[in-house]
Amino acid sequence: MKTILEAIKERRLYLDGGLGSMLQAAGLPEGLLPDLWSIQNPEAVQDVHRQYLEAGCRLITTNTFGTNPQKLAPYGVTCGEVMAAAVANVRAAMDQTGVTDGYVMADIGPTGKLLKPYGDLDFEDAVSLFAESIRGAAQAGADAILIETMSDLYEMKAAVVAAKENCDLPIFASLIFDATGKLLTGGSPRATVALLEGLGVDVFGINCGLGPKEMAPVFEAFWADSSTPLLLQPNAGLPRSEGGKAVYDVDPADYARQMRPLAPMATVMGGCCGTTPAHLKALIDATRDVPLPQVTRKDVCLISSYCQAVALDGKTPVVIGERINPTGKKKLQAALREGDTGYVLNEALTQEEAGSHILDVNVGLPGLDEPEVLTRTMEAIQEVTALPLQLDTSNPEAMERALRRYNGKALVNSVNGKEESLNTILPLVKKYGGGLVCLTLDDDGIPETVEGRVAIAEKIIRRAEELGIPRRELLVDGLTMPVSAGGENANVTLGTLKAAKTMGVKTALGVSNVSFGLPKRELLNQAFFTMALQSGLDGAIINPKSEPMMGAYRAYCALTGLDDQCQTYMEAFRDAAPAAPAPKAVGGEVTLHQAVCKGLKEAAAAQAKAQADSGREILDIINGELVPALDEVGKGFEKGTLFLPQLLMSAEAAKEAFQVLKDYLPPAENAGEPQIILATVKGDIHDIGKNIVKVLLESYRFRVLDLGKDVAPETIVETAREKQIPLVGLSALMTTTAPYMEETIRQIRAAGLPCKIVVGGAVITQDYADSIGADHYAHDAMETVHYAQTLLDV
Repeated sequence: MKTILEAIKERRLYLDGGLGSMLQAAGLPEGLLPDLWSIQNPEAVQDVHRQYLEAGCRLITTNTFGTNPQKLAPYGVTCGEVMAAAVANVRAAMDQTGVTDGYVMADIGPTGKLLKPYGDLDFEDAVSLFAESIRGAAQAGADAILIETMSDLYEMKAAVVAAKENCDLPIFASLIFDATGKLLTGGSPRATVALLEGLGVDVFGINCGLGPKEMAPVFEAFWADSSTPLLLQPNAGLPRSEGGKAVYDVDPADYARQMRPLAPMATVMGGCCGTTPAHLKALIDATRDVPLPQVTRKDVCLISSYCQAVALDGKTPVVIGERINPTGKKKLQAALREGDTGYVLNEALTQEEAGSHILDVNVGLPGLDEPEVLTRTMEAIQEVTALPLQLDTSNPEAMERALRRYNGKALVNSVNGKEESLNTILPLVKKYGGGLVCLTLDDDGIPETVEGRVAIAEKIIRRAEELGIPRRELLVDGLTMPVSAGGENANVTLGTLKAAKTMGVKTALGVSNVSFGLPKRELLNQAFFTMALQSGLDGAIINPKSEPMMGAYRAYCALTGLDDQCQTYMEAFRDAAPAAPAPKAVGGEVTLHQAVCKGLKEAAAAQAKAQADSGREILDIINGELVPALDEVGKGFEKGTLFLPQLLMSAEAAKEAFQVLKDYLPPAENAGEPQIILATVKGDIHDIGKNIVKVLLESYRFRVLDLGKDVAPETIVETAREKQIPLVGLSALMTTTAPYMEETIRQIRAAGLPCKIVVGGAVITQDYADSIGADHYAHDAMETVHYAQTLLDV
């Protein structure tokens, strides 16, 4: 039989549907982790697999969505045992139906936790959790790994890294987007494509959360940017409650009708929550005659952060901010040696405000532990900005540590023509993904001619492609040499850029070295920069805080038609008149309001103390600075201009400030009984959403009692009665546990408690909330805050 990757080149393959909802219909006991049925009731699990096989599905997922060490620990079974039983059940169902062309997809679901710094799960711990499940899948004989229903690109990266390190099976990956086209942590479709293609995932796409019509815009965005086969697994519409069960509003015929227009883009199709064998049979019948997509190679290098991507498309140049590099910068050198993260973060934010698209991060100083400092600095910068980063180091250990933990697909600076560099850096880029700056030097130094530098570039390109790194990911750096040291130096650099553009690669250049040793350096830099742009420069490593350099950049884009109707140019210079003086900080570089908005925890705490020590009324600081800053960030989140990580970091900064201010408040204003209970309902061990809500509520000074996850209705009722709680918040991620939300509400009402109930979670909708008797549906965490503000005082 052909391998799964061979098969998808010849025909469209169909995944199965809503395994969890099918098991629930088959009698899965409420509150039981569905994975355990693979061992306890294999006949029932095999029967569901058999029904999907009979419908025509040939990619059958194992019943292992929740199989990881943390989730299985209370039950006394291992990942290997559950995976072995689950794979055996799929094989048995294939034998029973006589299917010989089917494949076992080892299902890997999310951990249910948010990774640091926004949650409490470390990246390496996440890799370890996934690794145990993946090893079990490989040992059990699965045909491929299916990582699904991921809402965070960082967690997805941890799972993919675990798969690459612990098996040699094909990797399929799928994520859950919301109706705005974003992941829970703000990731865009383009950022997703960047990360997953960089990591070398074989097939990726979307599942869960939305019906086919709602998924279409995100899927079309994937198709526009992707050079990889795509998969599509929508829900059967949106859920509602009937008789204590979650039911879906799209029947098989409608499902097939809505899916057919998407089939020309989908190599793999299937279903998620609420899709039965009847849905899949209708889908297969409706799309059987649709030709396989012709997946084309896109000639764009995407560099991404956790939420956004920058496209190096060979047309519009991008600005790479160079200021986080200690060479010649005494203040930055001192900050790095002293561990002054605040100085570095301020440098990052000011470069972002000045117009950088990517930030270079270099911490190379004698005596520093560069692997540790680069990784720590990179992670700190990613906490406060959504800009992608360029990791800039000649230390291979530092590059590997930072690249592994980077949240997104970084730009790697750099590789060169030396064998040692090629043998160490290229494998790192192949494993973790990344755009790659290629320096045109080798063991013989920097050639003095265009031909010599081009020869080195050709060598690097050849070696990269031999390893499977496409040339679209490569940026040839022609190396800027001072014109003071040679009159032809600038011409050789520009000639190298022009030659590189004929080779199908992108280009990069550090511009300012051209003027070294000469007066009025900015004049030379500006002129040379414009010449480089005309010669095909794609990635300009410059000081974005230099008005002449950014003026040259914006003017070039306007004059060459790259700035539509000169909008960016006009926006940059519309307010050229001096701005009104900004509020001054007390003993620091940013105000308390700014520190909270930017998520600068140390600065927020320092400013709070400085303002309190200056004699300002504490409640005036809270109500005049902290709350307005949180409101500003919250409005940005609701408008889609800020994303969840930025919201959480601002909330954490506010909490740091408030912790300082609490010491200045009288005891009576610094205490009180809980006002709000939060809980993830019985049977559901995913607490990401609940934890996010808790952070935001506490940042607004609400007193929260967190009961945790998998909380029985009786516990919630008894706690609400005992503590006289006015507001209860309930969360559920899984369709199999949503009925416990309804049961909890029923018991609260039966107990005659006067509390209000707000509900939310990935599978919850307004209609579902209404049907189970909730007082309020919160579509995101900020909505919970707003609802609490209408009910409670702080």
